[in-house]
Amino acid sequence: MNRLFFRFFVLVMLSITVATFVIYFVISRLFGDPLDEIARRQAAAQIFLIEQYVDKAPADQWLVRLNKVREVSGINVELIPLDAARGALPPAQHAALARGEVVLDIAHKAFYRRVDLSGNDYVGSAEDVIWARDLPIDIGLALKMEAVRYVIVALALLIPIALWSRSHWMGLQQLSRVADAVGAGELTARAMLKPSASIYPLAERINHMAVRIEGLLEAQRNLLHSVSHELRTPIARLEFALELLRGAAANPALDTRIDAMEGDVAELNGLVTELLGMSQLDSRKALKLDTFALAPALQDCIAALPPNACTLRAELAPDLGELAADRRLLARAIGNLLRNAQKYCEREVTLSARRGAQIEIMVDDDGPGIPEQERERVFEPFYRLDRSRDRATGGFGLGLSIACKAVALHGGTIRVGESPLGGARFVISLPA
Repeated sequence: MNRLFFRFFVLVMLSITVATFVIYFVISRLFGDPLDEIARRQAAAQIFLIEQYVDKAPADQWLVRLNKVREVSGINVELIPLDAARGALPPAQHAALARGEVVLDIAHKAFYRRVDLSGNDYVGSAEDVIWARDLPIDIGLALKMEAVRYVIVALALLIPIALWSRSHWMGLQQLSRVADAVGAGELTARAMLKPSASIYPLAERINHMAVRIEGLLEAQRNLLHSVSHELRTPIARLEFALELLRGAAANPALDTRIDAMEGDVAELNGLVTELLGMSQLDSRKALKLDTFALAPALQDCIAALPPNACTLRAELAPDLGELAADRRLLARAIGNLLRNAQKYCEREVTLSARRGAQIEIMVDDDGPGIPEQERERVFEPFYRLDRSRDRATGGFGLGLSIACKAVALHGGTIRVGESPLGGARFVISLPA
């Protein structure tokens, strides 16, 4: 957001700068160089003496009056040949000099003007030029005055723009906070702007969108809760009926069949439990934050795993320190990753962790790995790779999704890549 308004103000400043040069160029083309006009005003007294005092003298008094101008004005006035004046001036000013006009040399604080065009003032005067030097021309001061003028104009434009932009910026900041809150699961967040605000219509649309999202997710959550709780009753009845059937039956073949049916019921019960767990991870309100030592918590995750043929190793950095998080929820996410690694490992599973700018917790296995094109989809609910569709290892396709949601609630990320062991590596990154 700050970058947006910084670019806006840079664009405004550039526009004002460009406008300044355009104005200068247009005025120069239409009315002449403004700097030349400023210098001409500063040298107006000396030009006046030449034009109104010296030029009005009779022919025999012209040189006398020119000498008096030298005495009273304090400037150096010389007569030089016309060719010398042309050599000192750029070609663009030769025509004005030839017409008898006053030609300014701003850089050297001087001006040139032909004595006359007809040679009436004295013999050869048509070929002489008046060269006046050390004129009181100060273009630096004039440029400062022009700069101050443009600064005042720029401030007069920027202050209203800044006030107008500030109201927009504050409103957009509030919309940004609402969007972040809704994205974090706080579905009751709303943008509270005055109806007079210029972005009020946008805020109203965002609020309507948030209300709609809240309604849809609440309906989905209620449906999931209702279905899950309703499923528990017939599942409990089936478990009770199977127990009665096992007690009444004395047929070993029937016992085998009952065992299979009890496995199906247990699977359904596990699925309902997972669905209820998923429904609780839609908001940060589900978090119960606590500060705990990270290394012992990771050791507990390993201890809670069921026995498995794979070797489970822990490689924990000694400086892991403490972490402020929901210990139970984070342990569940790590446990899901470890159990997933146990399903597909050949001989070894490794749990490692390190602390830097972020806390990274890694789970590696030496199994078949996950194809690169499938690595984003494995975190989708109920998504399972082809090799895991059998009932022995497939699960429900919810474990990785639950882990991803649990980590996201803590402000972290989870990604999957290739492990140094040859299989898959899951990396949990949490704010340190």
